[in-house]
Amino acid sequence: MAQNDTTSFNRRVFLAGSAAVLGSGAMAQSDPSTELEGEISGSVSRNISSFRSLDWQPYFTNLNGGAVLVDIQSRALHYWSADERVYKLYPTSVPLTDDLTRLGRTEVTQKVVNPTWRPTPSMRERNPEWPEVVEGGDPNNPLGPLALYLSWTYYRIHGTHDTRKIGRRSSNGCIGLFNEHIAELFDLTEVGTQVLLI
Repeated sequence: MAQNDTTSFNRRVFLAGSAAVLGSGAMAQSDPSTELEGEISGSVSRNISSFRSLDWQPYFTNLNGGAVLVDIQSRALHYWSADERVYKLYPTSVPLTDDLTRLGRTEVTQKVVNPTWRPTPSMRERNPEWPEVVEGGDPNNPLGPLALYLSWTYYRIHGTHDTRKIGRRSSNGCIGLFNEHIAELFDLTEVGTQVLLI
């Protein structure tokens, strides 16, 4: 196959694959149980360029104990180690609405394996059918296998068994990660790691 034929073929394969991915994303977005965005706006930005690496200096004065930055708009979590040798960038789920979103500085106060999930009183009010508690290790536990508890009551960075939620507005306030990503972050962070949500 000539060079131009290969380029043309690769372009067609890329365009066909992209159309399939975009089509499946549109189908997933219409599921109201995982995302409210489809109901809020028909023109949700999916600009992949917003998911990019960042420097820590504009956000933190130091990296003592490491640092976590969660960017709600780009739906990304950034981690820098104290010695600057490790940088990680993960896609996240973010809160469904602005009123469920908390921004500002906090820190990791606990690292919990198989966390127990208890919906907040306001969550139970909105969803009275939800159970009062889901024990750790239960596959229906929304916190997944690991959670970083923050100094803010009810707020966590945690895993999820429902991978459809990642990259979307789908949480009741917490920041969700794929289970393999929370496992990495869990090992990298420590109690006292600084966290900033913007």
